[in-house]
Amino acid sequence: MKYWYDGQLFTEDKISLSIDDPGLKYGATVFTTLRVYQQSLDHPLTQWKAHCHRLQTSLRQFAWCLPNWQKIAEGANYLIGTYPVLRITIFPDGKEWITGRFLPENLVKLQQQGVKGWLAKDSLFQRSLQGHKTGNYLGAYLALQKAKKLGFQEAILVNSQDNWLETTTGNLWGWKEGTWYTPGLEVGILPGIGRWQLINWLRQKNINVIENQWSPSWVKSLELVVYTNSVVEVIPFSSIDCQGEYLNFDISGELLQILYQYYQ
Repeated sequence: MKYWYDGQLFTEDKISLSIDDPGLKYGATVFTTLRVYQQSLDHPLTQWKAHCHRLQTSLRQFAWCLPNWQKIAEGANYLIGTYPVLRITIFPDGKEWITGRFLPENLVKLQQQGVKGWLAKDSLFQRSLQGHKTGNYLGAYLALQKAKKLGFQEAILVNSQDNWLETTTGNLWGWKEGTWYTPGLEVGILPGIGRWQLINWLRQKNINVIENQWSPSWVKSLELVVYTNSVVEVIPFSSIDCQGEYLNFDISGELLQILYQYYQ
């Protein structure tokens, strides 16, 4: 186990924090998770600058101390020799904490066979500060744990009108009639880096992309539903339990290859 904290590399599985640290007491941190391609922060798919920009945007809006970006890059470069996935966390005082992990062992299987999703219809599962990736991730965490207990691999979060927003770990995409759809930022979702990447790439390829509102009735017309994030890239849903109605999708065709092409 290796991690980087406040300008130093540690080789243990414990971290020392003050009992008054707001990150410990209130979940007052911002973080981003990225997949490092070919062990390079400069690889275009890594999107290093975009991840740092997202952190900086939240820090400025919260009026927190900005970190030493050089230390963050130094710590990341130490860890990418071991880990392909990094989680960069920033505390209100500007201290950085970088941890690493491996890709899911069954990632290829998930991409090929899809996952079963569960609609998390409860205000208990709503995320706070939707436009920011903060350490207060309890709503999404609870939704995912409940989904797993019920035998599903992922949960889909909704708002008070039951409009679909995002999954607990990524952004939603749907396909129908020659167009890709994804929930718009105005409905209160996290502006994912992977989402932004794919929107730009698809439009460059002259493939229709529409950002819209996913009402419970509208989603029934979708031919395919997937989710994306910076780590797993693209994962299709084979089925979704809407708590009373099942939506089933055929993921055996070549349609998904359009999205997979971006990462090749």
